[in-house]
Amino acid sequence: MQNYPEGLPNEYRPLSAWAYFGYNLLFSIPLIGFILLIIFSFDSSNINRRNYARSFFCGLLLALIFAIIMIALVAILGISLSSTSFDLTNL
Repeated sequence: MQNYPEGLPNEYRPLSAWAYFGYNLLFSIPLIGFILLIIFSFDSSNINRRNYARSFFCGLLLALIFAIIMIALVAILGISLSSTSFDLTNL
């Protein structure tokens, strides 16, 4: 049951919890989700959806920056998976 004021325009209507869940799943689809994420980030038909798309995009950027930093650290330190393997034959 929605208790919105009568004169509330569609662009200011809040999103339900299921809408956030659905947009989260939609944005997680690899290529189509990213395209829709960009479209919804600039769309002004619903301000709450636009702000959620922008926050999701910021989260993706932070995750990408963190992944790049971690890959650079691993490359700089020379850590490889083959050097950390254990030899169980000498036990």
